[in-house]
Amino acid sequence: MKCMKMLPNEMTLKYLIASAFFLLASVATAQDKGFVVDKIIAKVDNYIVLKSELETAYQGYLAEGNPQSQEARCELFNRLIINKLMVAKAEIDSVIVTDIEVDGNTEQRMAMILQNSGNSPEQLERAYGKTLDQIKFELREQIREQLIAREMTSRITKGITVTPAEIKRFFNKIPADSLPFYSSDVEVAQIVRVAKVSPVQEEEARKKLIDIRERLLKGENFTELAMKNSEDHSAQYNGGELGYVGRGAMVPEFEAQAFKLKLGEISQPFKSPFGFHIMQLIDRRGNEYNSRHILISAVPSDNDIKQAEKFLDSIRTKIINEKLKFEQVAKEISDDAETKGLGGFFTDDDGSTRISMRDIDPVVYMNIDTMKVGNISKPLRYRTLDNKEAVRIIYFKTKLPPHVANLKDDWSRIQSAALAEKKDIALDKWFNKARQDVFINIDPGYNSCRILDQ
Repeated sequence: MKCMKMLPNEMTLKYLIASAFFLLASVATAQDKGFVVDKIIAKVDNYIVLKSELETAYQGYLAEGNPQSQEARCELFNRLIINKLMVAKAEIDSVIVTDIEVDGNTEQRMAMILQNSGNSPEQLERAYGKTLDQIKFELREQIREQLIAREMTSRITKGITVTPAEIKRFFNKIPADSLPFYSSDVEVAQIVRVAKVSPVQEEEARKKLIDIRERLLKGENFTELAMKNSEDHSAQYNGGELGYVGRGAMVPEFEAQAFKLKLGEISQPFKSPFGFHIMQLIDRRGNEYNSRHILISAVPSDNDIKQAEKFLDSIRTKIINEKLKFEQVAKEISDDAETKGLGGFFTDDDGSTRISMRDIDPVVYMNIDTMKVGNISKPLRYRTLDNKEAVRIIYFKTKLPPHVANLKDDWSRIQSAALAEKKDIALDKWFNKARQDVFINIDPGYNSCRILDQ
């Protein structure tokens, strides 16, 4: 088996990790059209690869603007089989992932499915022809396999690095007419200030929960009130119930309440990094507990946001007057964890601060499109990925013209590709050795992919 270099391991894994959502969506679409698309296309010991798994991973590949490619489809099929082999071998080698990790990922994925589909839990059940518990169970098994495969991949490729000499050799063996062409690249950084919620706004959130708690004490149904009022998206399908978790699974503020309450007791409103909660303890067994909660997030007022704008405007003035350096300030005060450690700079999938104009966030693109290189924007309001009101200033540091890949301008990209190739070789060697320990059978219709060829 030869791993295809057009789709390095990290890239194929990304499409497969996302496939659980697409798989459910495709099943629903198939049911709506009145036909079934699924069939088993590979068996690896007790594990199977479904046609829908491959097709939905391939759709994810195409959705990112990649061209139609039978080679890419075969590589995704290749990776699915490797994943199943990893899970089968994990049983033999006693490699496990914790239930807490699996459950946490499942809850997040279920919430994402509900949010992205725009359906109510009842509509989702009708579309899939299954109960939410059945959907969640199937999703949990897929996620467990994905996490095990990721852990096995990490173990197999642990410690693999590339030296500068290896990076140069990798680049030099690429034919000149096969070097990738990059559109305009930019270096863009940000300093973010999340709007601080005033005590007045916090008190409003607390009062809402006090009112809800009173209604619960008078006998109203917790599940119904959670589905109507909670700002935790998962409440739409679990009614606020979080299932059994152990110590360390939740933030300290939440866990402290769980071990303080008596069975059936409903807490007073309390604060966590996510907002304000009321919790009811359903059950506790040793160091595990099951609880349900209702979350209300305190929302900053317009004046709170203006305070953040005023703060960043003063920072911007000091940077322009050369009293402060943008990168250093970003590291010290920015509220965006993803860019903070890099001096505020956005990075691409390869970790490079030089990002293609095609890949940059559309909102950021619209802002720098009207800026001159070297300028810093005035404070701009926006909403963070976790839905918080925030303000940021954007630094448009560099714009590179379109160019053919070269070591000087694209070192990080070439380094990442060289490392991916080296990891693929390690996985290839592992596969050829590990497959001797398990049974593998592939549908003859996929013989052209030559998965089992030496």
